[in-house]
Parts: sequence; structure tokens; C-alpha cells
Amino acid sequence: MLRKTYFEKLSQRALADQMQLLGIDLDKNAVQRIESGQRFVTDIELKAFASFFQVSAQTLLE
Repeated sequence: MLRKTYFEKLSQRALADQMQLLGIDLDKNAVQRIESGQRFVTDIELKAFASFFQVSAQTLLE
């Protein structure tokens, strides 16, 4: 689980809020679907996640 790997206490809602601040329109339900494998991550979202977690996109893909 991406979120818990990098920020143990970051909730799905808090992550969605952070993505909103980066201009990515995600809500808590979208984060939950991404984590459960029910939704794909777009390239723009991947870039925002990498920026937020301060890792490369390649790291997130591994």
C-alpha cells in the first residue's frame, strides 16, 4: 500500500486532499479503488504521487 509505505498515518482522505492541492481531482473513494487495484493511475496522477511522496515515478511503479 503506497500510502502506508511512505506515511504510516496518512489517511486516504488526507492523501486525496493533498492531491487536490496539486491539482489532481481525486477523492477518498478514488484512492481506495487505486489501492485495491480496482482503478488505474493515470500518468498525471503518477507524477503527482511521485512529487508528493518525493520519490521517482519509477520507484512507484516497481
